[in-house]
Amino acid sequence: MPTELSVNLNAVAMLRNRRDLPWPSVTALGRIALQAGAHGLTVHPRPDQRHIRFCDLPDIRRLIDTEFPGAEFNIEGYPTPEFLELVRAARPEQVTLVPDDPSQPTSDHGWDFVAEAAFLKSIVAGLKGEGARVSLFADPEPDALAAAAATGCDRVELYTGPYGATHDDPDAAALEIERLGHTADAALATGLGVNAGHDLTVANLPPLVARIPDLAEVSIGHGLTADALEFGMAETVRRFCRACGQGG
Repeated sequence: MPTELSVNLNAVAMLRNRRDLPWPSVTALGRIALQAGAHGLTVHPRPDQRHIRFCDLPDIRRLIDTEFPGAEFNIEGYPTPEFLELVRAARPEQVTLVPDDPSQPTSDHGWDFVAEAAFLKSIVAGLKGEGARVSLFADPEPDALAAAAATGCDRVELYTGPYGATHDDPDAAALEIERLGHTADAALATGLGVNAGHDLTVANLPPLVARIPDLAEVSIGHGLTADALEFGMAETVRRFCRACGQGG
């Protein structure tokens, strides 16, 4: 199956939040993305609401339910009680848990699955009991995947930031692809699904998908939003879908 694309709307929301105005509209851009072929929408509602606001979540849920019932809503974040309450209200198809400090500008590392085993098992069980697929943010470390699987999660999302940083160094990019590939192999061997995200682009997606043909989903925000300023959201989503191996 081709790798699915989930469009992260955080950068759209961050641009909106520069003014006390309702544009650009998170839901309007989400609609265009889904119409153009995205499989889902992703948000990361941080405690300070510096991009996605808590009030955006029911609007996105309503958009998917009423206009795109086959699409998925993915909410990512650190599982504080407040975050978990937002998730319960928004009923996302997928929850991606990240080990972020609230002050971090963006996610930049995966979970320590051994040290956080008991904590993660409890959270994962609760979320799955409410019907959500659970994905855990993971560094490209193959030896950690058995511990990840032991938490009961459904998938891991490979942190691809170091790979994205090799955009001007083909040799380094090849090394990072192999690290990610070996980690994906380990995850799949344990029965976990594999997602990926962070600094993925139209240029670096095809080699990643070629190395991980069973990559289920990529979540992309910054690079996709940057391209949308040049190509428009609809054409950008189509370009990223092609880079994921969808269509011609």
